Amino acid sequence: MTLDQLPRAAGALVTSLDSSGAERLRLMDLGLLPGTEIRADLTSPLGDPTAYLICGSLIVLRRSQARSIHVELVKT
Repeated sequence: MTLDQLPRAAGALVTSLDSSGAERLRLMDLGLLPGTEIRADLTSPLGDPTAYLICGSLIVLRRSQARSIHVELVKT
């Protein structure tokens, strides 16, 4: 599944990134690396963008950016 499909408050692990170039570097600088835990935290009223909790920080991504991040749900 991709990050934009992650239900609110659900935890997941990043498995891969489909972006390239500067966009990929930016996401990696934000901590979006394979094996990193991420959780959908806040969603704007219209559903885009969404804030995600990662490494103790809140980052905001547009849906188009979140579609390039593959995740796997974490069983709690």
